Amino acid sequence: MSEYSLTYFKMNTELSNRQQEIINVSLSLIAEGGIQSLTIKNIAKRIGFAESAIYRHYENKIQILLAILNFFKENMTSLAEANLLTEISSTERIELLFQNYFKKFSASPSLVTVIFSEEMFRNEQGLSAKVAEIMKMNSEYITGIITTGQENGEIRKDISASHLAIILMGSLRLFVKQWHMSDYSFDITEKGQELTNSIKSILKNNIL
Repeated sequence: MSEYSLTYFKMNTELSNRQQEIINVSLSLIAEGGIQSLTIKNIAKRIGFAESAIYRHYENKIQILLAILNFFKENMTSLAEANLLTEISSTERIELLFQNYFKKFSASPSLVTVIFSEEMFRNEQGLSAKVAEIMKMNSEYITGIITTGQENGEIRKDISASHLAIILMGSLRLFVKQWHMSDYSFDITEKGQELTNSIKSILKNNIL
């Protein structure tokens, strides 16, 4: 499944070629055997050089996981900024956001294992803090979109923007986890569009 990881991180120009390779191989290992299969030994074996060469770029696998989380955060931040520049409605912005998530996870399923592993990261302060940072960023972004939609009369006002944001994020999380737990047995982009349509119906202001 290495092709998935390559498509996700190939555009990060701040990485050296070797760091890029380590990240891509790490995602492949996670896709094949879960986070427990991510070890410096396995990375070195897959790439074909000594473990010491890995340590010249990353101190340990925690640093590699942090790099993956950082790249995901930066990528989604860029997409969010581009989203805000488009002339579309608030519900369309939410739809575009969800579509971007589904496309990223479809291209690199191992990201789901990393992004939604806060329970596994509980004893790793740096990792849990980074996941919390990503969740906070998403929550604030979605809440902002909903608030704007409420102000212009597009989105219902009988539920607070913050609560609607929790409903949306919870729905997204559960849906992606179901896809992951089913061993990716359905098309996440196709089924994801159906979910998005339902969410848009829930958000719609029917008092016009």
